[in-house]
Amino acid sequence: MSARAVRQRSTLRAYVLTTRLIDPGEGAVTMAMPVEPEANELLSRSPLALLIGMVLDQQVPLERAFSAPLDLVRRLGHEPTVAELADFDPVALAGIFSERPALHRYPKAMAGRVQDLARLIVDQYDGEPERLWTTAKTGDELLKRVSALPGFGAQKAQIFVALLGKQFGVRPRGWREAAGKFGAKGSHLSVADISDADSLARVRSYKQELKAAAKAAKAPAS
Repeated sequence: MSARAVRQRSTLRAYVLTTRLIDPGEGAVTMAMPVEPEANELLSRSPLALLIGMVLDQQVPLERAFSAPLDLVRRLGHEPTVAELADFDPVALAGIFSERPALHRYPKAMAGRVQDLARLIVDQYDGEPERLWTTAKTGDELLKRVSALPGFGAQKAQIFVALLGKQFGVRPRGWREAAGKFGAKGSHLSVADISDADSLARVRSYKQELKAAAKAAKAPAS
C-alpha cells in the first residue's frame, strides 16, 4: 500500500490509532520516564511516539530522547501519522528536528532515521506501528521484527521487547527469553525497568557501573 493511500485511510482515525497501543494485561504499568506528564501520556498511548523515543534513545540523555516525541508534536501543531512522516519533505523534517533546542544531538541524521522508520511501517505494517507487536506470535518473531527497524541494534531490540512485555503486557510466547537479560524479572538494567523514581535510580546506578567498568578496562596496566 502506498504512503498516500495509507495517509488517506488514516486521516480520520489518527487519534483512534494512537489511543490503542495494546491491551495492558496483568501486571503492566504506565510509562514513568523522567519527563513531563504529557510526554509520558503520549508515550503510553501512541505506538509511533514510543518507537520514535526508542529510536532517539542513543547518545543523548533519556530525558531528551523520550521528551522528543511530544516536542515534535508541538512543533508540527498536531500528532503526525506514520504516513505523514513517511511522505514528509526530508529537508523540512530535518529543519524541524534541528530547531533549538534540537530534538537530538544529531538532529539531521535522526530525522532521516525516523523517516526511514515511518516508511518501513507503511510498507510492512500498513502504516499501523502497533501491528509490529500485536501480530507477533512468539518472542523470537517479535525480536526479529524489532531488530529490522532502523536504528535498532541487537541490544536495543531486546530492550524494546522487554519494555513491551514488562510495561505494556505484550507477552507472546518466549518474550522473556527473546529479551535476554533485559527480560528478567526484578532487573533494573534499562528503560524497560523504569516505573518510578526508585527504579530510575537503580537503572542509572547500573549504567554508571557499566561505564566505570569500561573505563577501567581501557586504563593502561600499572
